[in-house]
Amino acid sequence: MEFDFTTLSASQRYKLLVSTIVPRPIAWVVSLDAAGKLNAAPFSFFNAFSQDPPVVCIGIGGRHPGDVKDTGNNIRVTGEFVVNLVSFANAEQMNITAIEFGPEVDELAEAGLTPIPSVRVKPPRIAESPVSMECERLMTIELGNERALVLGKVLLMHIRDDAVIDAAKCYIDTPKLDLIGRMHGRGFYTRTRDQFEMPRIPVEDWQLRNTD
Repeated sequence: MEFDFTTLSASQRYKLLVSTIVPRPIAWVVSLDAAGKLNAAPFSFFNAFSQDPPVVCIGIGGRHPGDVKDTGNNIRVTGEFVVNLVSFANAEQMNITAIEFGPEVDELAEAGLTPIPSVRVKPPRIAESPVSMECERLMTIELGNERALVLGKVLLMHIRDDAVIDAAKCYIDTPKLDLIGRMHGRGFYTRTRDQFEMPRIPVEDWQLRNTD
């Protein structure tokens, strides 16, 4: 069946995108406003897009027309944020920070989470997160309708010690992180421990296979 996005509403396009582009990693973003007030919120329109420079991208939208989320405003003003990744152990606390609290509410306190100082940026990171990336805003691409893509340059990454196999070689025990991803609908997630290995095929091996 074909779905012509030029004829669909934003809500219909959203349903199709989030039902098929899965799993999506979750950026658990901590930011500060100009006065130093903390904000934390999860975003699943997120991924890494470059290693040189190291760039992550987050899609941030308003809750409804005319509304702009605190995270987007904070990053526009301060140019700094921290992306924390979400493990299965943190899932319920992440969900609490997704509640549509007012700007006066400290989401980390509501979720019983611990902010600890970052090294290169002012926003704190979440102590309970197994991976945190301190970022500075590279650019913001305004998409209209209070929506924007935020590109952040990763300045420093924290990884939980027990998940680091060899720091010098940057070998990480990814399954031990037990990260989760967003699936379809409003409340479905998946763990990332169900995996299979399929090595890349060198072109020479493929050519030999086809000549046998």
